[in-house]
Amino acid sequence: MAKSNVSYMCTECGWTGAKWFGRCPECGQWGTIEEFHEARPSASAQRTAAPGRTSRTVPTVVAASAAQPITEVDTASVSRVTTGFGEFDRVLGGGIVPGSVVLIAGEPGIGKSTLLLETAGNIARDTPSGTVLYISGEESQAQVRLRASRIHAVEGNLLLASTTDLATALGLIEQHKPALAIVDSAQTIVSQDVDGISGGSTQVREVASALIDTAKTLDVPVLLVGHVTKDGSIAGPRTLEHLVDVVCQFEGEPQTALRLLRAVKNRFGPTDEVGCFDMSGVGIEEVADPAGLFLSSGETAVDGTCVTFTLDGHRSLPVEVQALVTNSVLPTPRRAVNGVDANRIAMLVAVLYRHGGLALLNQDLYISTIAGGVAKEPSCDLAIVAALASAATNTPIARSTCAIGEISLTGQVRPVPRLEHRLREAARLGFTTAVVPPLRAPLTIPGLRIVEVRSLRDALDALTLTKRGSGRSRAQNADVAE
Repeated sequence: MAKSNVSYMCTECGWTGAKWFGRCPECGQWGTIEEFHEARPSASAQRTAAPGRTSRTVPTVVAASAAQPITEVDTASVSRVTTGFGEFDRVLGGGIVPGSVVLIAGEPGIGKSTLLLETAGNIARDTPSGTVLYISGEESQAQVRLRASRIHAVEGNLLLASTTDLATALGLIEQHKPALAIVDSAQTIVSQDVDGISGGSTQVREVASALIDTAKTLDVPVLLVGHVTKDGSIAGPRTLEHLVDVVCQFEGEPQTALRLLRAVKNRFGPTDEVGCFDMSGVGIEEVADPAGLFLSSGETAVDGTCVTFTLDGHRSLPVEVQALVTNSVLPTPRRAVNGVDANRIAMLVAVLYRHGGLALLNQDLYISTIAGGVAKEPSCDLAIVAALASAATNTPIARSTCAIGEISLTGQVRPVPRLEHRLREAARLGFTTAVVPPLRAPLTIPGLRIVEVRSLRDALDALTLTKRGSGRSRAQNADVAE
C-alpha cells in the first residue's frame, strides 16, 4: 500500500504533523490546522536519484561564473518602475523593482483592485512601447473593462485576462513579457499539479512560488493581491509573506474616503512608510499633503478644538482634536469618544481635575477627531486636554497654535519621540506657535515660536485656558465647571 502524503500544517506558526488538532500544539491557536498535501516527486526524479542519497534533488554541474564576488555584481542596470502615484512609489522605496513580487493585502471593498488597475493604466500610459498584463481571477474581462472606464485607465497596451488557472497565467506572462503583471488574487488562482481547494494553504503556496520563480526568471515585476481574514491578517500560510519581496497593507474605513498604504515588509526600502490616498467616484487619488483631510476648514477659531501632530512611520500627520463639554442630566456622566482611547480620556480628565484645577468629572464629554484621524499616541495628550479645557472655559485656541506632549499622572508634560520632525512639519503647514515639552537642546525653526512647558498648569497658562472667557465671572465659570 502506498504511503499517504497527507500532513497537517498550522497556518499561523508553520507547525507540521501527521495528525489533525483543533488547537496548534506549538503556538496554541485554535482552528489554524489545515490539511496539507505534499507534492510528489516526478518519476524521472526518482529514477535519477543517486543510490544512498536521502535528498530527491540531484546536484547539477553549473558554470564557474554562476557565483561571483559581490563587488562585481552590476546594479546600474536596475531601474525601478514608477507607478504613477508618488505616494505608492515612496512606500515601495522609489518604485517597483524589476523581478520583484509585491503583495497588496486589504479588507474587501477597500480599493485594492481599483488601486492596482489605475496603477496598470498609469504604467501602460507611460510605456507605450511595452505592455501591462492584468490577470483577474475574480472578475470577467467585461467587468474589469467597466471599472477601467470609470477610473480612466483604458489604454491600448493594457492587456486583460480572466482566468483561475495558474498554468494559463504563467503562460500569459511568459508570452507577453509585460512591463508589469498584476494577479488578482492569490486566493483565486488554482494549480492543477497539486491538491487542495482554492485559497487553501497548499494552493496559495504553490501559486506564490510559481509566480516568484517566473518573475525572477523573466525579470518581470508582479503585483499580487491577497485577501485578509476576519482578524485582519493575510489569508493563507505565513510562508506567503516570507516568500514575496514586499508586503503592503491597504487600510481604511469603508465609511470614509481616506485610505492608507503601509509597507509591512520591504526588501528594497523602508518598512515604516505610509502613503495617503483618497477614494473618489473616479478612482483612487493620492494625497501628497494630508493636512487638508485631517484639519477642519475655516480661519475663525472656535472653542473646543486643538491641533497636534502624530507620527505614522516617517510621516508626521496633523490631527485636529475636537471636544464638547455639556452639563450632564444622567446619574453617570456620558463619555463618547471617536479616534481617541477611552481609557486614556478617563485618566486625562482626572489629571486635569487634580493638577489643572478644572472639574469635568460630572460633565458629559464628547471627544473626537475629524476625517478618520487617530489620536491614540501619548503625544496627543496635551492637545486632548487643551481641547477639553477650551470647551469647558469657552476659550478658543488660535488656529495657528498646536500642542504636542505626553501628560503623566503627576501633571508633568513629558517629551515625545522625534519632536523636531513634528515641529518642522507644523512650520511647513503654517503654524506659528507650538506648545511642547522641555527640549533637550535649543531648537530654532524659522516662522515657529516654540513654547516649552513643564507641567499641565504651565500649558494651560501658555494657551490662556486658565482664564474664564466671554466676560463671565469666576463664580459663574465655577458653576459651569461643576
